[in-house]
Amino acid sequence: MTNMLNMRRVLTDLGCALTAVLATAWSAAPPTQPAPPAAATTVRIDDGLVRGAAHDGYRTFEGIPYAAPPIGTLRWAPPHRPAPWSGVRDATRPASACPQPAGEVPGGSTDEDCLHLNVTTPDGARPARPRPVIVWLHGGGFTTGAGSSYDAHRMATRGDVVVVTVNYRLGALGFLAHSGLPGSGTFGLADQQAALRWVRAEIGAFGGDAHNVTLAGESAGGYSVCAQLASPAAAGLFGRAIIESGPCTGRPDLPFAPSSVPLSTARAAGADLAAKVGCGSARDVLACLRRVDDVSRLLAAQDVDQHPAYNTPLLPEDPAAAIAAGRFHRVPVLIGNNRDEGNGWAAGIIQAGHPVTPDTWPDMVAAFFPSPGLAKAIVREYPVHRTDGGPVFGAVIGDADFACPTARADGLLAAHVPVWRYEFADEHAPPLTPGTPPFPLGAPHASELPYLFDLGGRPWDLTAPQHRLADTMIDYWTRFARTADPNGPSSPHWPRQTVPSLAPDHIAPTHTTGSRHHCGFWNALG
Repeated sequence: MTNMLNMRRVLTDLGCALTAVLATAWSAAPPTQPAPPAAATTVRIDDGLVRGAAHDGYRTFEGIPYAAPPIGTLRWAPPHRPAPWSGVRDATRPASACPQPAGEVPGGSTDEDCLHLNVTTPDGARPARPRPVIVWLHGGGFTTGAGSSYDAHRMATRGDVVVVTVNYRLGALGFLAHSGLPGSGTFGLADQQAALRWVRAEIGAFGGDAHNVTLAGESAGGYSVCAQLASPAAAGLFGRAIIESGPCTGRPDLPFAPSSVPLSTARAAGADLAAKVGCGSARDVLACLRRVDDVSRLLAAQDVDQHPAYNTPLLPEDPAAAIAAGRFHRVPVLIGNNRDEGNGWAAGIIQAGHPVTPDTWPDMVAAFFPSPGLAKAIVREYPVHRTDGGPVFGAVIGDADFACPTARADGLLAAHVPVWRYEFADEHAPPLTPGTPPFPLGAPHASELPYLFDLGGRPWDLTAPQHRLADTMIDYWTRFARTADPNGPSSPHWPRQTVPSLAPDHIAPTHTTGSRHHCGFWNALG
């Protein structure tokens, strides 16, 4: 049993670490040629003037503070309003990412002055002619990521929308819990709400419609959208929701998908972190933790897995339970997953020296699903033959953590609000990690993102059919943001009762994606 638990820990850590590897690929390659100098453009907001950059068809304003730096006594405190500034604040380059290990941010970050956002607005968007607003929450397992990794100019210009990308506190700095600490376990979610309040107050100055805001995100960002749907404090802050690969019914016993944990679990993790940095026996543990000047010590001590906490004022119950009971904000939802969500994790684990063969498969399954009866049932449902171990392992991860929970969330949400569900299925999606994988990855986790954004500020090498798919997806996403219905004259019709399979030159509505995924099996397990 000890060996099984150790294997589960090792494999889970390897899987979570893939997020950082993937993110490094976004930012490591420089643009093919330097961008021409951009003209300046200035906007006045409540806190002062900001000077952004004017480009061909759009304007950008980067590194705008939406909250005060969470440092000193504000470390592990709810977000506070930023201080106004005099003169003109430069907003032509990104601000620091929130503290995180090396990965999406080369070299990582230890700068806690990170609560900034970025605005991309199309030409023609002015206070007198406001455009719909999409607020984007990045993924990264609640430990990595930055809003500045997502260049949104294609979405803004083609969709004629204003896009806001957000930094929020991550890791232990975003989700520490401790007895007597207000906001325990939810500081990162509180940051997201502060950004939404900033949008409500300020986005009009950039040509955005504060009364038409869509909250969107992918992976941990998508799950954050679920959490905000279930958070009473988020009432009225957004009117639509887009959830990509962040199923609202995620569970902490499924290690790759984001989820929430009870406050008691989060407090135990907080006590463990305090002990690791030498504060566990301090008379005032929080004061001791706030005196830790070397942020890298906190990053080194935090768990690989990070989760928001429920049973808290901001998140009174697990979002999965809230949505199952119909206790969530009544806004239209666009939700979906990728066809081969688990393949990237499976490939990384195989490349780390854990082959999946008929002989190793039972132990591999038992490492992730320790219940003997469950492990045996999975081995029967997903048999491994001589050469297909990687794709089978990927299918288990993808079905258990993403595809089937997404289908379940669709059904729960659709009982109360309009829902459109998709499956991204480009089997030749551009790879997000360097090197040659041990088997074809198809459409793995996060592979839809280059179709919506220039990740890392650079265009991706899409074929002409893939560019057409990217345009179609941006049309669907932005029309949904505009009207709460993705349909329009330039794209294949998407009936609500079907699930389009999004692939180049093959956008095929089907009644269910369950024929490929084993959702009947997982649903029977509860």
